[in-house]
Amino acid sequence: MHYHTLGNIPHKRHTQFRKPDGTLYSEQLISTEGFSDIYSLVYHTYPPTQVGKVGRPYSVAPEIADDKNMMHRAFEGFKVDKQDDYLKSRKMILVNSDVYISLAAPRHSMTDYFFKNSSADEVIFVHEGTGVLKTLFGNLRFGYGDYLVIPRGTIYQMHFDTHDNRLFIVESFSPIRTPKRYRNAFGQLLEHSPFCERDIRKPVDLETHDQKGDFQVLIKKLDNIYPYHFTSHPFDAIGWDGYLYPYAFSIHDFEPITGRVHQPPPVHQTFETTGFVICSFVPRLYDYHPDSIPAPYNHSNVDSDELLYYVDGDFMSRKHVTRGMLTLHPLGIPHGPHPGTVEKSIGAKETKELAVMVDTFRPLKLTKQAIDIENEGYWKSWVE
Repeated sequence: MHYHTLGNIPHKRHTQFRKPDGTLYSEQLISTEGFSDIYSLVYHTYPPTQVGKVGRPYSVAPEIADDKNMMHRAFEGFKVDKQDDYLKSRKMILVNSDVYISLAAPRHSMTDYFFKNSSADEVIFVHEGTGVLKTLFGNLRFGYGDYLVIPRGTIYQMHFDTHDNRLFIVESFSPIRTPKRYRNAFGQLLEHSPFCERDIRKPVDLETHDQKGDFQVLIKKLDNIYPYHFTSHPFDAIGWDGYLYPYAFSIHDFEPITGRVHQPPPVHQTFETTGFVICSFVPRLYDYHPDSIPAPYNHSNVDSDELLYYVDGDFMSRKHVTRGMLTLHPLGIPHGPHPGTVEKSIGAKETKELAVMVDTFRPLKLTKQAIDIENEGYWKSWVE
């Protein structure tokens, strides 16, 4: 992340900043990891602390079906039912203590409530649909192929243009960052990075809602939702500045790193955390050694579970892939291309595949929702 500002802010922080009527704007520091990590200063029309009512919390804990998986699995992501409400549409599929992975197919925009995840950064990958992510920091228009990165503690609303939306959602219990090896000592993305600051879309069109009333914010803390009712609109900022804010990055702006022989998965890395990484597989030219084998070699995930979410295109190493399919290859078991695909790949010049991969450093647990959409028998698909 790098510095950004929108709206009006005072010349110096922590100094008097007054409205036209002479009363003070209310300053708020929003930070992560105490005062040790990135932060922003926001100037509210009203104090953000005014709570009118607190409802009874309710559980949204994942329903674990299999916490000892040692088998290759596949899931039909588009079998997750569409639902009107955004939060209710989020179905947790795979979880561990570092990350919750969900699929969602919401029909309607969030209009009568706001949402804040207080425990996790969120990465929302937009598979289908367009719209606007509205936050205290401004608006972000999104569409097919966008990663929406929302820092923990950010109150937001998703506004959709249509009723046909498909989302792949990752909740991270440690901060989402760009890979360290792509950044210099000052945080700037280096020349060998597969994307740069120009590709990162920051919030625009700051909307200051000078409104009093009853505004419901559903706050997620660990595995519970706490209904809070604030007496002023959550998006009442007159201005802000800092390094902490939501942003968008399109998978279509990821520039693939290629070589003479097959490149390992880290060249596709897009984000990192302490517990997992996110990678982007995009259309690219194949390896150009005269004897190269474009198909990936067999490999053992000794220290990580590999989850691949198929977005679009043809996947030369897999048979019978559908849009929205997920494959899970757990640590401890080797996996690789399906029978016949290695020979078939020789001589191919390029791939049009598009996919998102999540590699976790702790085993993933399957939920009941995952079992409901499982493509059974995937583990046998390597037998000729």
